[in-house]
Amino acid sequence: MEEKKPERRGGRRQGAGRPSKAVDSKLYTFRAGGSTAEFIDRQENKTDFIKECINLRMLGEFIPATSVKDITLPFFDLGVVAGFPIPLDNNEKAQDIEILKLLCPHPESCYLIRVEGNSMIDAGIFSGDLVIVDKSKRYPSESEVAVCELNGEYTLKRFEKRGAEGWLIPANPDFPEIKINPRDSFSIWGTVIYIIHKPRE
Repeated sequence: MEEKKPERRGGRRQGAGRPSKAVDSKLYTFRAGGSTAEFIDRQENKTDFIKECINLRMLGEFIPATSVKDITLPFFDLGVVAGFPIPLDNNEKAQDIEILKLLCPHPESCYLIRVEGNSMIDAGIFSGDLVIVDKSKRYPSESEVAVCELNGEYTLKRFEKRGAEGWLIPANPDFPEIKINPRDSFSIWGTVIYIIHKPRE
């Protein structure tokens, strides 16, 4: 009678150990300073939040509105028109307003992004401009500009429905419209509520 071999235990388990080099991912660790760590800790899903911040860097510089310091400026509610001059030298007519509250009604969901690229110049958005994006506004009208995520990449475009199809529409004839296919991963990240730039010649 053949001797029965003892059952093997232990050894390599499927999915155990370090991931193979063929896996398209890599683990990173980093240390965050005080206020940055507190901000990250407030996020419901820290990993998705960090990935989102990194992907948004493709649009340009990315700044949470809550990190902007409060500032007040005198505000003259005079309805200035491009006609006859109106004196603005009387401070009694002015009231102080907080710029952040004026531009960001929901600062906890607003971000400032410095734009790179010229696909939206006919919408008044130029490379180097700052746009304030409200993440709570995820259903923009066709006339509004949105930050859209398409297959893991972010872009600044108008979103338009044509029947059952979705399209990303640039505001520059030199750039093509982009059709959203059923297999694409697509979402609207937020809507542009203000554009900040210097006067142009």
